[in-house]
Amino acid sequence: MKNIYAVVNNKGGVGKTSTVFNLAAGIAKRGIKTLMLDLDPQANLTQSCGCTYQSNIFDALVSDSELPIIPVKENLFISPSTMELSKFEHLQEVGKENILKSLLDKVKGEFDYVFIDCQPSLSALTMSALIAADRVLIPLQSHFLPSHGLKHLLSIIEKTKKRLNPELEVGGIILTMYKKNTVLSRDIASFVGTNFQDLVFKTKIRDTTSISEAPAYQSDIFEYSPGGLGALDYGNLCTEFLQRFDNK
Repeated sequence: MKNIYAVVNNKGGVGKTSTVFNLAAGIAKRGIKTLMLDLDPQANLTQSCGCTYQSNIFDALVSDSELPIIPVKENLFISPSTMELSKFEHLQEVGKENILKSLLDKVKGEFDYVFIDCQPSLSALTMSALIAADRVLIPLQSHFLPSHGLKHLLSIIEKTKKRLNPELEVGGIILTMYKKNTVLSRDIASFVGTNFQDLVFKTKIRDTTSISEAPAYQSDIFEYSPGGLGALDYGNLCTEFLQRFDNK
């Protein structure tokens, strides 16, 4: 079973962390054991969870020790990040981009799904995630600039597949911050749907305040605003995701 998903976009502010947290939380709510890896030195995912921890993912990467796995809630776990993770770029270690894969190989059988929150750059950390992952999910803000860079990102993923990880696949493109009443959002959705067809998830994550507010309260969208549009959209995304990938 392919169960490791790198959530990648080299453009910042497109909803990567929100997508990892809420997709993972929604899947965990359905009784499915899920692990999140915070591979961004900004550690926004770790902060959103509000968990306490003594070790972090950087410690594991530099010492080749076990990944720290911290419970967030029932069926949901995180391997937390720290600002120190930025030092990974300067780490003088042969094959350092393969370390994460070796660490995940030891624990991936304990979880039904693993989601990696990547930093907004095509860095050594992001490359580590692409080497370790089975599939890539691409959150795409419904604006011009993020969509303009999509073909370049897909080219990088294809080169990684050919040269470093032959099992890697693009799992799908998720439209985020969607404003159905704007011409731009509709045009971006039409462009992406026409050019990438079945790769695009039918569920669109609408631009709602509650999604950006929830992390400040260390809550996922289902806890923070269970009856709101954000919870509805991410719930629908969980259903579509599981229909697309369950047991595959």
